[in-house]
Amino acid sequence: MEELLFLAHRIPYPPNKGDKVRSFHILKALSARYRVRLGAFVDDPADLVHADKLARYCEEVRLLRLRPVFARLRSLSALASGRALTLPYFGDRAMAAWVRARLAPGTVRRVLVFSSAMAQYVEGGGAALRRVVDLVDVDSDKWRQYAERAHGPMRAVYRREARRLLAYERRIAAAFDAAVLVSGAEADLFRRLAPEAAGRVHAIENGVDARYFAPERDYPDPYGTGGPVLAFTGAMDYRANVDAVVWFATEVFAALRARVPGVRFFIVGARPAEAVRRLAQRPGVHVTGSVADIRPYLAHAALAVAPLRIARGIQNKVLEAMAMARPIVASPEALDGIDLGPCTPAAPRTAGEWVEAIEAGLAAPGAAPEARAWVRARYDWAVEGRRFAALLDGAADG
Repeated sequence: MEELLFLAHRIPYPPNKGDKVRSFHILKALSARYRVRLGAFVDDPADLVHADKLARYCEEVRLLRLRPVFARLRSLSALASGRALTLPYFGDRAMAAWVRARLAPGTVRRVLVFSSAMAQYVEGGGAALRRVVDLVDVDSDKWRQYAERAHGPMRAVYRREARRLLAYERRIAAAFDAAVLVSGAEADLFRRLAPEAAGRVHAIENGVDARYFAPERDYPDPYGTGGPVLAFTGAMDYRANVDAVVWFATEVFAALRARVPGVRFFIVGARPAEAVRRLAQRPGVHVTGSVADIRPYLAHAALAVAPLRIARGIQNKVLEAMAMARPIVASPEALDGIDLGPCTPAAPRTAGEWVEAIEAGLAAPGAAPEARAWVRARYDWAVEGRRFAALLDGAADG
């Protein structure tokens, strides 16, 4: 088996948030073909205990703590140099030294970089390396979206990051052998933004573990007695998720409770930001924090909701709700990039449309077996893993 250097900006385990779900399943699939040497950062100290689990799939695992306070201070150096703030945030001398040591013997000829920020470690890799970068989303466009919703000095900061990061994304896409995006729509957007690299851009979608997200199992009810539940799942320190639940709780849910008095809104996810924790003071809103298993929260919810206003790529929360056969109400942004096939979830835009869509969904409760059948047929991690292997081997060129 050949060696593969796999670099990730966040430890790919446990697969409990969007980027970690994708990176873990890619790693798992590629471990059957390559001897993987994994280098990754850990921004949550609790995740360090999972090194042994990753060792099942890797020849070597190198995990380095990423302390956000110090990383933000490093980012300030970019203001003087003209670089994107993201790059020094994930810049680390120990990681650079570890990568150089792995590449020096010349035994590693394949590199998969997960997220643009990690490409800095193999930019000077030379012609002997086959380098593939999984951009996942067009991150620079997320910063553009943040700028549109920001006020004051942060708007200028976000606009600057959007410009600088796009310039870097374009540079590495043109230099690497292949650049991967999470959906056809995302790949098309990046081809328009980086026309010089269009021929190297590929779309490899997310999958869903339908055996794990199985609605037929007997899950304990985490909600207890009360009215019907709307469930939102996701990492609750992630800016787009925070924006989504704050907007939903303030603009939609209060009006909904006036029409459906007993309805409850559960925000399920780790590390809730202060703005999210404050929402628990509102009638009917519950903030769980980290949970051991999100499946019971999906299984016993009347509806899954995904009111994202800032979104790129494929939303795992949508695929997971579909795999659990849950009816879902989602914004067009949350559904963008997902091939829905025969499924027709409600996709309201305005607060009023959201209230009407949820009220209609609660009036006709039940499962959505067609959603589960579709994701089982359409979104399969094994297939996506083979596509990454083909790019690393050069079999998908042209």
